[in-house]
Amino acid sequence: MDTRKLKYFLAVVDHGGFNRAAEHLLIAQPSLSQTIAGLEKELGVPLFHRIGRRAVLSDAGKELVGPARVVMRDLDAAQSAVQSLRGIRSGRLDIITMPSPGIEPLTSMISDFTLSYPSVRLNVSAAFTPEEVVESVRSGSTEIGLAGSPTAIRVPGVEVLELERQPLILIVNPHADAFGNVKAIQREDLGGHRLIASQRGSLMRGLVDEALASGINAEIVVEVAHRTSILPLVLAGVGHAVMPSSWAPTAHRAGLRTLLIEPVSQLEVAILSRKEGLTPAARAFLKVAEQHVTAKPAAVAAGET
Repeated sequence: MDTRKLKYFLAVVDHGGFNRAAEHLLIAQPSLSQTIAGLEKELGVPLFHRIGRRAVLSDAGKELVGPARVVMRDLDAAQSAVQSLRGIRSGRLDIITMPSPGIEPLTSMISDFTLSYPSVRLNVSAAFTPEEVVESVRSGSTEIGLAGSPTAIRVPGVEVLELERQPLILIVNPHADAFGNVKAIQREDLGGHRLIASQRGSLMRGLVDEALASGINAEIVVEVAHRTSILPLVLAGVGHAVMPSSWAPTAHRAGLRTLLIEPVSQLEVAILSRKEGLTPAARAFLKVAEQHVTAKPAAVAAGET
C-alpha cells in the first residue's frame, strides 16, 4: 500500500464521490477509480458501495479513514521536519473549534502565530460539541482542537491544555436596557425580559432553561443555531443574549453593554492535540497556546478586552 492510494481514498471520502475527487486531484476519473480498485484488491475488501453516482463508505472503508488520516498526517510531519532544517516555515495546520472559543482565545492565538509563521496556512473548521472536537483530533482529521465545556475536559489518549475560563454574561439589548448603572445582575433580574437563546445542549442555554424552570418570568423570543446571528439580533432590539465573555469585546465594539450574570457559570476552554506525531506547525501553535495561558488570568472578567 502506498500513500498515493490513501490520498486518493481520502479525496473520495472528503469530496463525496469519485467525480469531485478526481476534479480536486486534477486526474481523470477512470484513473482514480482504477487506483481505488487496486487498493480494495490489495486489502481484500470493498471500501465503497457504488450506489448510482454516489460512493458510500463500507464498514471496512469507515475503519480505514482514521488510520489513513494519521498516515498522511505523519507524512506531512516528516516532510515539515526535513523542511524546517532548511529554515522553511511553510505548510498547513488544520484546526477545529467550537463557536465561542473560536472567537477567543483562537483569534488572539492565530494573530500571534501568523506573526511568527506567516507562510503557514491555517484551515479552521467548525464543531458544536466537545465530542466532535475530540473525535476530529483522535481520528487525525485535525491536529488542534478548541473546546468549551461546563467542566474541565479530560480525555484519555489526548493532550489537553486548559486555556481559560469564560464566565457567562448578558449582552444587553440597547432598546430594553432597564438594568441601571451596574456591572453585574442576578439571574432573577432576567425576569420580564425577552431573550435570544442558543439551541439546547449549550451552557448558555442551560442557564436560561434553569432560570425559566425556577419560575423566572423571562421569554425566549428567538432560538438561534448559528451564533453569528446573535449580535445582529441584539443590535436590532430583538432581545438580550446570554453568552460567554469571549463575545464581550466584539459586543463592546458594536456599542453594546455587557453584564456579568451571578451566580457565575463558567465555560472551561481547552486546547486538544494528539500526544505524539504532531507537525512542526502544530507544535509551534501549542507553544503559542502555552504563552497565552501564562499571559491570561485564570478567570476572564466580563467585558475584558
